Amino acid sequence: MQTEFITEKMEETKKLGKLLAQELCGGEVVCLSGELGAGKTTFTQGLLAGLGAEKPYTSPTFVVMKEYSLKNKNIKKIYHFDAYRVCEKDFFVLGWEEIMADTGNISIIEWADKIKNIIPTRAIWIDFAWLDEKRRKINLQQKN
Repeated sequence: MQTEFITEKMEETKKLGKLLAQELCGGEVVCLSGELGAGKTTFTQGLLAGLGAEKPYTSPTFVVMKEYSLKNKNIKKIYHFDAYRVCEKDFFVLGWEEIMADTGNISIIEWADKIKNIIPTRAIWIDFAWLDEKRRKINLQQKN
């Protein structure tokens, strides 16, 4: 499986998210990290679309978490978190332990590196980095 991608357009980044969605079956934790504006939210929009979540797809920067219900027999809910403005203890107030324990959920966490101490070891990590003004490098890895 290819683990490093270069994208130039938003559509390409969204398409990568849609491709990853085809591989998910429930219980996954997708951790996104990287530079501001490098494509984390755009990738998430593709991932949410590929999973069949209902629009609109916006970053939960100020609300910290958005929840999407699905009509899928394996995946009940998608939780989209943004850790940019909060700390680890704030996630426990949101029901973090219950969300992580339910294999019917998929969790997507932007700025996950800010809460890395509470991320499950099974997480899929995706790092976004600018190469130049138009191109970004997207690295996918599972850290076990």
